[in-house]
Amino acid sequence: MTDQTNSPAALFDDPVMIRASASGARPSLGQIGLQQFVPYLINSISLSWTTHLADALKLQDMTTTKMRALAILSISSPVTINELSFYALTEQSTMSRTLDALEEQGLIVRKPRPEDLRVRDVDITQAGRDAFAKVWPTMYDLLLKMLDGVDADEYKAFIATLHKIVRNIGNYGI
Repeated sequence: MTDQTNSPAALFDDPVMIRASASGARPSLGQIGLQQFVPYLINSISLSWTTHLADALKLQDMTTTKMRALAILSISSPVTINELSFYALTEQSTMSRTLDALEEQGLIVRKPRPEDLRVRDVDITQAGRDAFAKVWPTMYDLLLKMLDGVDADEYKAFIATLHKIVRNIGNYGI
């Protein structure tokens, strides 16, 4: 007779997901399985999204990093380079090079902050807004494909769960 408490199905009977047993024993990755392991699924979704988006953006002469910068600036501008790097999930050195290119294209401007000349604010130009407006339909269409078959209640629950995970990551320094 097998121990049902170690079967993958039994691990998910708990609505709180996978927890260590009362004795502190943790399930193995094999018991959980990659298709039930949240970090694997998040990485898989992220890589697929980024790959498909990068391919679509190439057709519009845009990179993912440029698009991220313009997307953030289109809804929150001006920001510092450090803030932009943080929100765009991009290293500061990569963002600086990206901003050089965007500035050369006339899509952004960088200017010293009047109250602290050491700080440079990044602002989007109208040409930058126009460039982002051209790529937004591509992004939105990919989002719709990714969420095909997900109803409104599932979407709301998914977003709420993701916010809890983000909060946990911040609270526990993961």
